[in-house]
Amino acid sequence: MKVLIYSAKDFEIPYLEKANNRKHKLSFIKESLSSKTAIKAVGFDSISIFSGDEASFITIEKLKDLGVKHITLRSVGYDNVNLRAAKRLNIRVANVPEYSPNAIAEHAVCLLLTLNRKIIESNRRVKLFNFDVNDLIGQDLQNKTVGIIGTGKIGSVMTKIMHGFGCSLLGYDINENAGLVNKFNLKYTTLKDLCKQSDIISFHVPLNSETHQLIDEDLISKMKDGVIIINTARGAIINTEHVIDGLKNGKISALGIDVYENESEIFFNDFSQNIPDDDLLIKLNAMPNVLITGHHAFLTEEALTNIAETTIYNLDCWNEGKETENELTT
Repeated sequence: MKVLIYSAKDFEIPYLEKANNRKHKLSFIKESLSSKTAIKAVGFDSISIFSGDEASFITIEKLKDLGVKHITLRSVGYDNVNLRAAKRLNIRVANVPEYSPNAIAEHAVCLLLTLNRKIIESNRRVKLFNFDVNDLIGQDLQNKTVGIIGTGKIGSVMTKIMHGFGCSLLGYDINENAGLVNKFNLKYTTLKDLCKQSDIISFHVPLNSETHQLIDEDLISKMKDGVIIINTARGAIINTEHVIDGLKNGKISALGIDVYENESEIFFNDFSQNIPDDDLLIKLNAMPNVLITGHHAFLTEEALTNIAETTIYNLDCWNEGKETENELTT
């Protein structure tokens, strides 16, 4: 099977090639999928895309005209794909439903600890041989209330980790996990009550019509003064402008994000010589109590191996005329 890999990153190519083991003819391009770059898929049976690629209705139609039959995502999220259009045009779509919940949850904890204990500022001073510790006061995590929004695979790992720190745990999800209640004393509550009671709030939900800009000025106003917000899920879950206002007025004491609502044209690229024309990102990046990483929470050896193996597995199934359990268009 001839497969075009869009948005191919140097770090992932060796993992994909190893998992493929020369079974499929893989071609790699750095360009992301869009209605403009769809033409590059001419002559290919299948394509593989990442979370920043855009498979809109128009793009799907162009891929169909070019003869593309399959789209395999190298991500869990699929909000960037018009599944209705793909299904109507008989293009099969599959994702990687689970690659490493530990990678994402551990990164969320890393953001939290770095912000809480002011590690970056402390290290900056030490690099200058300044060992003054004034204004580096953090808080014990033990006995703090942590609100976990989304208690699926990643949220479950986050629950386990924060329970290990001795935190009180609140959860919000449309599907409650009895195992988390029994093992880690997680208490499910409403979204508003979670916001009112939590010292720390961490997001682990997919992006859809229900979660788009879930956190806005109304919910922020109900949060505890000095709340810490961590988002390693999807950028558009929070209203960035409203969060910036919360940071300015002190309602939010710190923000740690691995995702950003306008990241698609920015993340995974080097803009060090040409700062992006994005006022919200510039404001966030200038704040000392904001920590941003460029969507690399998934970047572990284990996760990259699992992503590559599942991507090739999906292609194997289609090549053999089988249906993969990871299909989103059945």
